[in-house]
Amino acid sequence: MFQMDNSKEPQSEIIEKIAGHYKAIIELIGEDPEREGLVKTPERAAKALYYATRGYRQDLESVIHGALFHTDESQLVVVKDVEFYSLCEHHVLPFFGHVSVGYLPGEKIVGLSKIARIVDMFARRLQVQERFTSELADALTDALGARGVIVRAEARHLCMAMRGVQKQDSTTVTLATTGAMKTDASLRAQFFSIL
Repeated sequence: MFQMDNSKEPQSEIIEKIAGHYKAIIELIGEDPEREGLVKTPERAAKALYYATRGYRQDLESVIHGALFHTDESQLVVVKDVEFYSLCEHHVLPFFGHVSVGYLPGEKIVGLSKIARIVDMFARRLQVQERFTSELADALTDALGARGVIVRAEARHLCMAMRGVQKQDSTTVTLATTGAMKTDASLRAQFFSIL
C-alpha cells in the first residue's frame, strides 16, 4: 500500500506548486490564466486536488483510532451503500458510487463510522476500482482480524462518460472477498440477500 510522505513540506507550499502546474496547463490548452474568471482557478483546482487525494496522507491506524471493541459475536456485520468519490488513475477524472462491506468478526468489531472513513481513505487516491475494492477487503481483514470480508463496489466512471466510448449510463461492479467469505457460498448468499 503506497503512503506518500509530505511531512517535510508544508501544505501551503505543496498547494502553491500544484497551482503553478495548473496555471501552465491552462495556458497549454489555449486559455489565458489571467482572464477574470480564471485568475484564482489554479489555486482553487490545486486545493481541490489536494483534498481529493487526502487518502495518501492517511493511514489505517489513525483512521480507526482505537475504535476496535472486543466481541463474542460471530454474526455477519454489513454496512451497505457507503458513498465514495475517487479519481481514475488513468485520466484523473472522477469515478463515484457506493460500497457495501460485510465482515465476520474475529475477536473484534469496529465502530461502524470507521468503515466509511476507511472507504474514504482508499477512495481519496488516484485509483482503479478493482484495486480499491481489494484494498478495502484486505485492510478490513487485517485491521479487524476478521474471519472473512466481502466488499462490493458499484461506480460510474466519467472517463467512460465524458471521453472515449461516451457511454453515459454504464456502471462497473467489482467484488473482493477474503477468508470465509471467499470459501463459503452460503455466507456470500447471505450478504447479497441483505443487499
